[in-house]
Amino acid sequence: MDSIQIQIPSLSENIRIVESFIDNAKERFHLDDDIYGNIMIAVTESVNNAIVHGNQKASDKNVSLKLNVDENMLRFTISDEGTGFDYNDLPDPTSPENLDKPGGRGIFLMKNLCDEVHFEDEGRAVSLVFYLN
Repeated sequence: MDSIQIQIPSLSENIRIVESFIDNAKERFHLDDDIYGNIMIAVTESVNNAIVHGNQKASDKNVSLKLNVDENMLRFTISDEGTGFDYNDLPDPTSPENLDKPGGRGIFLMKNLCDEVHFEDEGRAVSLVFYLN
């Protein structure tokens, strides 16, 4: 299994470092454009959640991004230094009373773009799994 990892301070402008990380992974592991688009959206959304919600934009706290690769799947693990959250108690962004609310779509989006989404460490870490054909 191959793995690469980075850590970034919790600043929104560091999303561009994450985009470069994903671009490098695309080259290194020869990812096709379909999966690449899903990865880019899901992983940057997840890192943004970690920065904003997990670490409360505290620049002295880091977000860690790790990619594990084996022959049939990619696993991105994003973790923060926040207090965690109850991922079993999330509002459904598609229900009528939530359609106009600005938040709550990130995790919904991740679940639709990834093959598997796993929360760990009381919500301080999330694994996004993409199957390779």
